[in-house]
Amino acid sequence: MSNPAVQFQSPFLRTYVARGQFHDCTDPSVLDDLFGKERVTAYIGFDCTGPSLHVGSLVQIMTLRRLQQAGHKPIVLMGGGTTKVGDPSGKDETRQILTPEQIEANKQSIRKSFERFLTFDDTSGAIMVDNAEWLDRLEYIPFLRDVGRHFSVNRMLTMDSVRLRLERDQPLTFLEFNYMILQSYDFVELYRRYGCRLQCGGSDQWGNIVSGIDLGRRIDNVGLFGLTTPLITTSSGAKMGKTAQGAVWLNADMCSPYQYWQYWRNAEDADIGRFLRLFTDLPMDEIERLERLQGSEINEAKKILATEVTALCHGREAAEDAAATARRTFEAGEIASGLPTVEIPRAKLEEGILVANLTHLAGLANSSGEGRRLIESGGVRLNDAVVSGVKSTADLNDLTSEGVLKISVGRKKHALIKPV
Repeated sequence: MSNPAVQFQSPFLRTYVARGQFHDCTDPSVLDDLFGKERVTAYIGFDCTGPSLHVGSLVQIMTLRRLQQAGHKPIVLMGGGTTKVGDPSGKDETRQILTPEQIEANKQSIRKSFERFLTFDDTSGAIMVDNAEWLDRLEYIPFLRDVGRHFSVNRMLTMDSVRLRLERDQPLTFLEFNYMILQSYDFVELYRRYGCRLQCGGSDQWGNIVSGIDLGRRIDNVGLFGLTTPLITTSSGAKMGKTAQGAVWLNADMCSPYQYWQYWRNAEDADIGRFLRLFTDLPMDEIERLERLQGSEINEAKKILATEVTALCHGREAAEDAAATARRTFEAGEIASGLPTVEIPRAKLEEGILVANLTHLAGLANSSGEGRRLIESGGVRLNDAVVSGVKSTADLNDLTSEGVLKISVGRKKHALIKPV
């Protein structure tokens, strides 16, 4: 629902639609009026299942950023409590149960990503809270009586997160079945504590969001609202943030600024304008100019996309360094120090190692077998020279003057192998 029937008047929602972030909302005209007359407090929840979020979460982070830019108050809700349960939405199996120590470590690590996108302070800025503050203190029987009685099992069974698992005969634990109730209660608790009136999320969270709105009406007689974004895929249908080498993480220690820059530089031509709207702060007229570029000129638009998105996530200096590394690597043919570097034992290289194995070790191929197939097709280079056979090896004699091996797959994937 990217073209809402209601033509919004409030600056935030008008921008939200223009940037391609709008999918659906509850009570459009009332929500538009609310945004037009007061400072709205809104939240998005993020569970702490790993030490970093990935690019798939970026559209939600940008929602919070747009809210703050428009003068509203965003709440980042960390799921220290709900992570102990596990969101069944979009999952084929039960999530691994994490210890409280793992959840806390993940929460602290994830916070680093948000500090680039949002301003946190004690007055007008964004705030980060953890739902463990209230969920961990709930007493089971009182919670069932006060909150659980407002949920119909019949209705819960119709929710996609539950229905799809059951239709596929995949296990859904009683623990996961409670997730919807806990998320709904989060909304009510955030309203009580911070006056939060709006929950945002991906379109796959619609059922959970509406359940929270209904719970707020039933137990506090308050009007709450929901706003969702479309699920973002590439033009070819690929899931955002996934590559052959794995997820594209937001934390620099899990995905370097250069690797992050390269992910966006390699975006499909048809996605450039859409991604510039969604994931950068560039003015709309500049985006419209860039998406009109044709032929080889579209590569300039891709470089701008990569640099602007990387600047938001890792800072302007890191983004410019990544762009400079790419220029030296692709345009000047140099071995740039900013390339991803993989260390291997020096003794291993002394013995000699198959280049096909190096492609795997460097993260440029999913396996040594794929590395061999890439070599057979002429797609692998060692120190910029095409590797001629699948039995080709590299050893210490192949090190460059910088003391590394440069391995490349195609024109855009490069890594350094460093013996230690």
